[in-house]
Amino acid sequence: MTTNADEPGTAPAKPRRRVPAGAAVLREDVTEAIRAAVFEELAAVGYARMSIEGIARRAGVGKTAVYRRWRSKLHLVLDLVSAIAVQGLPAPDTGTLEGDLRLLYELTSRALRHPVASQVIPDLQAEAARNPEIADAMQKALREGQEGVASGIVAAAEQRGEVRPGIDADLALDLISGPLYWRSVVIRNPKLPKGYLGSLARATTAALKAL
Repeated sequence: MTTNADEPGTAPAKPRRRVPAGAAVLREDVTEAIRAAVFEELAAVGYARMSIEGIARRAGVGKTAVYRRWRSKLHLVLDLVSAIAVQGLPAPDTGTLEGDLRLLYELTSRALRHPVASQVIPDLQAEAARNPEIADAMQKALREGQEGVASGIVAAAEQRGEVRPGIDADLALDLISGPLYWRSVVIRNPKLPKGYLGSLARATTAALKAL
């Protein structure tokens, strides 16, 4: 016999605690698997041919798992590109301007030579020419990712007296980031000449000191 909670003389049944919708399915390991699948799919087929179906297949999940997190492939890619800007690169701290630049170039060069990055970045740049949202996200990711590290290097050099106080921050960023980005991303030279990074660090140091 069942008891009706609304009947006189009966204690009302305690409401069952509901788990918030989606809390059980938005597992971090699944989210990370989807993010990794996005980079692999971008490298394999490019943004234009990339699909939620292909991403889900690579991640080993259903399409619903992707759509619970991002409502479209555009928003998925924008989220990932923005995350890159937040993560950035570790700030070098070698004790000298030239040493900091050399380490920065080594880290950046290694990242840009990664097979996935070497395919994804040029493809997203091409897509950015047609899509303002991707263009804004790319600009933010590329600029903020380098700007935070470069400004730290310049600030440390100012404190050590290696560059003059009040150095032009934008011009310094262009000098630090421009050459390696040009060679690795625009020209897409797969192999740097022997000693290139050291020479670039010395030349950039001299240029910054001349500002």
